[in-house]
Amino acid sequence: MEQIIKAENVSRFYHMGRRDEVRAVEDISLEIQENQTVVLYGPSGSGKTTLLSLIGTIDRPTGGKIYLKGRDVTQFSDLELSRIRRETIGFVFQSFNLFAGFSAWENVSYPLVPMGVHVRKRFAQAEALLERLGLGDRLHHSPEELSGGEQQRVAIARALINDPQILIADEPTSNIDADSIDRLLEILAELRKEGKTLIISSHDPVFKRQGDVLFNLDRGKLEGISYKRNKREEKE
Repeated sequence: MEQIIKAENVSRFYHMGRRDEVRAVEDISLEIQENQTVVLYGPSGSGKTTLLSLIGTIDRPTGGKIYLKGRDVTQFSDLELSRIRRETIGFVFQSFNLFAGFSAWENVSYPLVPMGVHVRKRFAQAEALLERLGLGDRLHHSPEELSGGEQQRVAIARALINDPQILIADEPTSNIDADSIDRLLEILAELRKEGKTLIISSHDPVFKRQGDVLFNLDRGKLEGISYKRNKREEKE
């Protein structure tokens, strides 16, 4: 497998007023290979979401570098980063971020609108994804008419609409029930088989058994790395 993402001594600090400084992520280095399922694991406030935002190029680091397929994306313009996200990375946010006034298929196909894709093609692509995720009978339902698990599957379909190589999911089990968690794990396993690179942040112990690599975070620092098949490397 080839390296797809590398973080090199990455930090993200926020200034609250003149004196207070929040070190959300501090001096983290890690590597992610193609077709891996990677879990950023830790309690609330450990820096998982901030690190996801940095890896996904939504935010820029205060210090350090992020490499995507060998390119230092910290040097890229906002326009270039927007293009990279559109073409390479799909996001599933913790709160789903669906548009209330849109139907399920309209939410899924929305990323295609700025690309000038014709409405019939947008509908066909959204329909195919929603059918695949078991929501073929929910095409015209609004988010308010869907359960939490169904809303999440709509969000996953939207993240997949451009066939990204990388799928990023922030706390994907936090707003869904047990049955929906089981369906989510099935979907993630299917995507892994298709060659997607999955990067998941979570405090849910269920993901301790799911990832190829588990990065343990606490208070903004990388405290350890766990590998599948009982290989383990702990940070001294």
